[in-house]
Amino acid sequence: MRLRNVRRWSCALAIALVALPGAGCSTTRDAELTQSEKTAIADSLKKLVVSAYDLSKPDPVASLMSLYPDDSLVSASAGSVVRTRAQLEEQVRTFWTYVGSNMQKPRWEWTSMTIDVLSPDAAAMTSTYQIPHTTPQGRLHLLGGAWTAIFARRGGRWVIVQEHLSDAPSSP
Repeated sequence: MRLRNVRRWSCALAIALVALPGAGCSTTRDAELTQSEKTAIADSLKKLVVSAYDLSKPDPVASLMSLYPDDSLVSASAGSVVRTRAQLEEQVRTFWTYVGSNMQKPRWEWTSMTIDVLSPDAAAMTSTYQIPHTTPQGRLHLLGGAWTAIFARRGGRWVIVQEHLSDAPSSP
């Protein structure tokens, strides 16, 4: 019963936030996707996210931003909300300039990732991650957190239209 309520809430959230005509989560719409189709979509989204967060790529900001649409989005993190790609890119670039570029040998590790395919054009992802690295002073350091993202298929590609990131508490 509880899982059904969570699913119902996820569908309502996807409909309200993604605002895709016909993306509803009715049993009829869900029935259009087989379990193997849902698995294929979830696997492709996981591959897309893991690739974008591969910190060994030459331009990490461009790679991270490849997940977002050119138009509006909603991104909440660090107590603020941005609603445009330009605002989000500025935040990502600022993080990378002042924090990311000081990480030596950073590795993005996914500690969990659950993708719920809501319809052929909408999915929700909840994940946890950590980024082990060495500071410029040679000390081991770990950043991490949790991330929830709503994906929509727009123009034939999957993009994040709504997200919330939550930093893990710093360890002593």
